[in-house]
Amino acid sequence: MSVISNPTVYTGAPASMEGRIAAEQKTFAFLESLGIEYTRMEHDHADTIEDCRAIEEILGVHICKNLFLNNRQGTEFYLLMMPGDKVFKTKNLSKILGTARLSFASAENMEKYLGLMPGSVTVLGLINDESKAVHLVIDRPVLEEEYFGCHPCTSTGSLKIKTADLICKILPALGVEPRIIDL
Repeated sequence: MSVISNPTVYTGAPASMEGRIAAEQKTFAFLESLGIEYTRMEHDHADTIEDCRAIEEILGVHICKNLFLNNRQGTEFYLLMMPGDKVFKTKNLSKILGTARLSFASAENMEKYLGLMPGSVTVLGLINDESKAVHLVIDRPVLEEEYFGCHPCTSTGSLKIKTADLICKILPALGVEPRIIDL
């Protein structure tokens, strides 16, 4: 079943925020405050990269795989951005980061630190990480693309944003210094 019932692409924030969750409203307000240009579309829940294939075609962008992880002790948290078609192996990332075995963080920690629900993980969730507890890790191929795709803190929408805006505007505004790696 397709997640897209009305494949309309829009520019900028929705005219009305009525009926939108608070995290999504906060995301649009943040992007607008920075003057970030983006295109977006709305769709049914797209909780997996497989769900996002049709969205990628319509927006003309690769949707990033965004994984929220923690170390074995549950004391360090990581948000990994990587190409959606790349296979993720925790062993490889653990070695690169020099940390104890990584695993997927709980839904409770996802909500606590990123203000997100499973299926809606996005780099834009760092807007909600006021304690700066989450380390951003980006696989280099993501940065080699002119644009990247992500959710606006809800899995019922997708955005196409310039990668340069992520690095030069969004992350500095959040006070986030990403760790760039080669997976």
